[in-house]
Amino acid sequence: MKIRPKLTELLKQKGWTQMKLSEVTGIPQGSISRFDTNKRHDDYHLFAISKALGLTIEELFEVTE
Repeated sequence: MKIRPKLTELLKQKGWTQMKLSEVTGIPQGSISRFDTNKRHDDYHLFAISKALGLTIEELFEVTE
């Protein structure tokens, strides 16, 4: 099973940048970038990002088998 964040696509759909998401969530842009490149997923960040985008945590990821 492969799991990858799809934050880039979600931000593009909303017309937001990583900096805008950083401002809305209070998460540093560098942490958002690490999340987007699948290097780190802090629990707090997952909840804050999903809430800011109006999505479930599952919707932040693409899952393939």
